[in-house]
Amino acid sequence: MNDYLRHVRLLQRRTFLGQACRGVGAVALSSLLAPAAASAADRRKGVVATPHAPVKAKRVIFMVMAGGPSHLELYDNKPTLAKLDGQPMPESVTKGQPIAQLQGAKLTCLGPQWGFKKHGGGGVELNELFTHLPRVADHLCVVRSMRTEAINHDPAHTFMNTGSSVSGRPSMGAWLTYGLGSEAEDLPGFVVLTSDGRGGQNQPIASRQWGPGFLPGRFQGVQLRGKGDPVLYLTNPPGVGRDQQKDVIDAVARLNQMPAGATDDPEVGTRIAQYELAFKMQSSVPALTDLTREPQAVLDSYGSKGADGSFASNCLLARRLAQQGVRFIQLYHRDWDHHGGVRDGIKLKIEEIDRPCAALIQDLKRLGMLDDTLIVCAGEFGRTPMSQGGSGRDHHMKGFSIWLAGGGVKGGVTHGATDEFGYNAAENVVEVHDLHATMLHLMGIDHELLTHRFQGRDYRLTDVRGKVVQEILA
Repeated sequence: MNDYLRHVRLLQRRTFLGQACRGVGAVALSSLLAPAAASAADRRKGVVATPHAPVKAKRVIFMVMAGGPSHLELYDNKPTLAKLDGQPMPESVTKGQPIAQLQGAKLTCLGPQWGFKKHGGGGVELNELFTHLPRVADHLCVVRSMRTEAINHDPAHTFMNTGSSVSGRPSMGAWLTYGLGSEAEDLPGFVVLTSDGRGGQNQPIASRQWGPGFLPGRFQGVQLRGKGDPVLYLTNPPGVGRDQQKDVIDAVARLNQMPAGATDDPEVGTRIAQYELAFKMQSSVPALTDLTREPQAVLDSYGSKGADGSFASNCLLARRLAQQGVRFIQLYHRDWDHHGGVRDGIKLKIEEIDRPCAALIQDLKRLGMLDDTLIVCAGEFGRTPMSQGGSGRDHHMKGFSIWLAGGGVKGGVTHGATDEFGYNAAENVVEVHDLHATMLHLMGIDHELLTHRFQGRDYRLTDVRGKVVQEILA
């Protein structure tokens, strides 16, 4: 009787009235639906039943270069700044501007530390150290006029991921899977992989950067580890077989369905679905991360030595995840925070990302997937044109560069520009909200229509701003 009373207390008046009208027929129908099939259906569909725009991309691979990549050493050649290297930065450029750690310091120009070369039919300029990325230059769309609103790492990552510097909002991957669902049968719709660089400046990354915010929990990103067990506790303990494990999953699902039926709490449904998905992942994930199944030529093209947690192996895993129908794949590669030693630091970074980035583009093209896979390579901000400690740089949010490829964007083009110092985005400025709006547009979503009501307000990824960057669309 006590269990019965506790169960009754869960029934709110509104829930009871809403469910009472469903009738005996609905109860009978629900009993015919297998829990696994129902949760799988929920996972595979999103709230956008009909695309708002032509679908150019089916999935996104978003590569985050965490730490503030120095755009002036990568994609934005500034001859004027190079000539002024070591000289005082004109006060007219920086007066009244927010500067992170250099506020109040003597500001000295720091020109690009490496040369640039033009590549492809569109003359895309890249650091002279790149040797593999130039081979896919005609697929690159370099945006040199990005601008963000946060000047320190954590809020800047939060802004790039969620469209707000306030923690707790849904991440872009969560928004996409909420809108479109997932095509993956036995994998999450949103997967995150992380890798560390060799320089040692690996800032912490918070899992809330790929969280669901106020969206149902099933839309959060699932982090797979690049080496060792991809997911902790994925394998069964000794003596426990798959049939026994399935019995446990089914029993837990039945227990969870009792409060779910009483309260209509979406998080209970999420719990049921996630148990079922975890059970499926026990078979799918080990096969996914077994890179020995790849031809040696493919491993060599990425520079991968197997699932070792490197950026190279994560790029190859991203391609494999894309093949399995994962909607949003996010790669975090750390150690871009060069407050000292920009020149040597950039050399290390280019050595780490050059081959894998080019291989990912070439591999997707080989498989016929590049045209409907949108690749984005971006940091949270750029670098100041002024030096810090002689050989380093500070955080910079007024102008930086990213690149995109595949999935409905033009290739072999450069969009926008910063001023002659690389300080301010000056031509065809692209805000983070614009990037998000464009990304959603390519996936067939009008960014103004993908909303979720929370605490009396309709929220969206682009908040109350954002416009599609039509000039970069193919």
